[in-house]
Amino acid sequence: MKNISIKNDAGLLVLALRLVVGWTYFSAFFRRTILADKLDPDLAGYIGVKFNHFLPNALGIKPIIQYLVENPDVLWINMVAFTIVEGIVGLFIMFGLFTRIMSIGVFGLAMGILLGSGWIGTTCLDEWQIGVLGIAAGFVLFLSGSSKYSVDNYLIKNGFSITNKKWFSWLGSGMLPVREGVFPKVVLIGSILIFGMTLMTNQIFHGGLWGTLHNKSVKPKLEITNGMIDNNKLSFDVFRTEGVDVYGAWIIGIELLDEQNSTVIKYAQDDLALLEDESILNYYVAKVKAGAHSLIVPLGAKAKINLFNKGLDSLPKGNYTIKITDISDAFWVVKLKK
Repeated sequence: MKNISIKNDAGLLVLALRLVVGWTYFSAFFRRTILADKLDPDLAGYIGVKFNHFLPNALGIKPIIQYLVENPDVLWINMVAFTIVEGIVGLFIMFGLFTRIMSIGVFGLAMGILLGSGWIGTTCLDEWQIGVLGIAAGFVLFLSGSSKYSVDNYLIKNGFSITNKKWFSWLGSGMLPVREGVFPKVVLIGSILIFGMTLMTNQIFHGGLWGTLHNKSVKPKLEITNGMIDNNKLSFDVFRTEGVDVYGAWIIGIELLDEQNSTVIKYAQDDLALLEDESILNYYVAKVKAGAHSLIVPLGAKAKINLFNKGLDSLPKGNYTIKITDISDAFWVVKLKK
């Protein structure tokens, strides 16, 4: 019986992987452009807002995300480009055209998902799993290329001149030009590095190796900074850093407390639902806004809140506390001085 080289035939063995991985990326393009318009900043479901959700706990790329969500025009250009790249990479991987360079695209896109949103996932570690599996899949597809049932293979079998170029084996398919003695070391080193990235991000995002397991997507968390009383205005910044990405935090109360912990000024949920635009100055594309029954703070949203009250001007100097209460009865406080 003729022996079959796993290295030579690996492109055939990964056919199912190629089709599934290709569709996961192409379907992102398909969803945003054909099934719905998710590239219009003025429509609900705009992909830029979801990108904003990544900001609070992104790993290593937070400054890039922050710059983009602070500059909506630049963000839109990048979201369109990102969507087009996903569509091309996914389609080419499924058809097995320039498989190896497209596998680098899979690797890069998965790395972006992992570093940006690997901490998100309510019932399981959704985005982290997608990211690490995508990185591993991209590496395997680079090593294997495509074999039978691929455009690369069709070009090779029919002797197209492009397949005779030295670079085609690196960017397309065919025998990877790596010496037999070196190839196992490439596989081993690459696999160890990817496994190391998997363990590192699992620990950083979720405490998956030691310490207490944690999931930052379950409960909302707000950071309150820059509290100030200026004449008849109480102002502060609010930034939602944790919680479910598809729901906002519903703020039903904002109070100003004195040193005796007595309420000096209180805004109930009906008051917060009537806040005007001049009272909410958003920093990013994810918007803090007045809802039907409360103040809504989406994941990743940050805004300066300005609350006007004539009684603030007559308050004595001293220490005060801002208390923000969520509908779940969770609350957050910050100290300030007048």
